[in-house]
Amino acid sequence: MGIKTLFEKIDCLLRYPITFSRIVAAFVIVTILAVAGVVGARMILVPSFTAANDDYRYQWHRVANEEEWKTVAVKHQGNSYCKGCHADQHKNVAASAHAKVECENCHGPAFNHPDKPEKLVVDKSRELCLRCHASLPYRTPKYNEIPKGPMNLKMVDTEAHNTGMECVTCHDAHKASFK
Repeated sequence: MGIKTLFEKIDCLLRYPITFSRIVAAFVIVTILAVAGVVGARMILVPSFTAANDDYRYQWHRVANEEEWKTVAVKHQGNSYCKGCHADQHKNVAASAHAKVECENCHGPAFNHPDKPEKLVVDKSRELCLRCHASLPYRTPKYNEIPKGPMNLKMVDTEAHNTGMECVTCHDAHKASFK
């Protein structure tokens, strides 16, 4: 279609009187075209998500990129990874009130440890301990998720309890007790 033909069609359309019904009809047509365009673009551009093995409860993901995710390096390894080399510390923690605390919460991600980094940096800051032990009004007084059964949480009044000192000065985190 040439430019001259396009201008002729526009000129032809402009000769008709503008009425409310024509405005509504134009609005409806433009809306339908816009919705169809968005739906069409979505169908083309957005990858499909399916359920692996027809399990729609837990395996809803893009089956097309499963191999891509298998190559992603895991940063956090979990307590069982640490247990392989640090059995004595793992045993102490497993028997303590910190049994449910992952090693990497304090030691950082084990990513490629022991190769890189050769040694994990231990966060000995007071702020680390206070993430769980700060006395907060909304925190429950009992903790039920440890193997020994329910226990009262040890909360710290941050303004009164040994301000300016690191908790590990007096406490052994692996045994969840005093040194």
